[in-house]
Amino acid sequence: MTDAALSGESNRATEPATLDDVPGWFWDHDRHSFDWFLGRQEKAGVTGDLLEMGAYLGRSAIVIGEHLQPGETFTVCDLFDSDAPDDENAAEMDMSYRKTLTRSAFESNYLAFHDELPEIIQAPTSVLSRGHIATGTYRFIHIDASHLYEHVVGDLQVARVALRDQGVVVLDDYRSQHTPGVAAATWEAVFNHGLKPILLTECKFYGTWGDPEPFQRDLLDRVDLAVGCQLSAESLNGGRVLRMTGDSQGIAAFRGSRHRDRLAAENARREAERSAEDALQARDEAARDLAARRARAAEARRPANVAKRAARDLLPPVVTTAIRRARRG
Repeated sequence: MTDAALSGESNRATEPATLDDVPGWFWDHDRHSFDWFLGRQEKAGVTGDLLEMGAYLGRSAIVIGEHLQPGETFTVCDLFDSDAPDDENAAEMDMSYRKTLTRSAFESNYLAFHDELPEIIQAPTSVLSRGHIATGTYRFIHIDASHLYEHVVGDLQVARVALRDQGVVVLDDYRSQHTPGVAAATWEAVFNHGLKPILLTECKFYGTWGDPEPFQRDLLDRVDLAVGCQLSAESLNGGRVLRMTGDSQGIAAFRGSRHRDRLAAENARREAERSAEDALQARDEAARDLAARRARAAEARRPANVAKRAARDLLPPVVTTAIRRARRG
């Protein structure tokens, strides 16, 4: 799937001010990696279409859409609130996100950051192999749909046909305990079908059916790589794979949404109103306390009370005690 909305357990009806306000599972290292791969292609003059299989509520799609160039198409394929194609997929959706995933929520989130929606195919990703996707025209594909082995195998087959030379495919949840189907399909593609790993993060696998070396060389040379991102290299089946660890230091925040300034002004106004209410309440409490203290002081100045205090202070204790007993009868 796709930080703050970290759990993604509730579908927010409010407008997002920042990317973190969009529910999902898309961490800073992967957002930076998406920007890195897509930005590298653009600097090299590489063009091609963009594809995301499985979008949830739009957090990663918003980042991909930031890199859409003139003449390119960005396609998002997701079931959203449609029925799953089989019982196993339906059970997966019911367990994870059926109550929160709607197309309208995705569209609202996406349009908070972009002027136009991507091309949306509301269907299982299996339909992409039936003429929806042109051969060899895509430069970047993100696979984040069903975690079932058979479905991921099909998504990888679509990606292999659709990607142009040196195109990049990204797979989510390639190593999670609850997604063994993704792990099996991913490494099967590596060892049996020519997929070459470029980079591994905690959550995502970045690979190509082209040559991974140019990507890895630029990464190791830290070309446009954020300060906090640390890389290590591992040998794998005669090749090399990089691993990204470290912190988010140096990873720039994603730009705010079209709602950010208005929402910030509304929040500032509400905060000012709360501060004014708190000040008024504090003033009223101070006034009530002052009135109570004045009332007590006035009561203490009454002649009878003054005499009582004088008697208490001046008469011997034995006499004072006798007077009190007499009053009690």
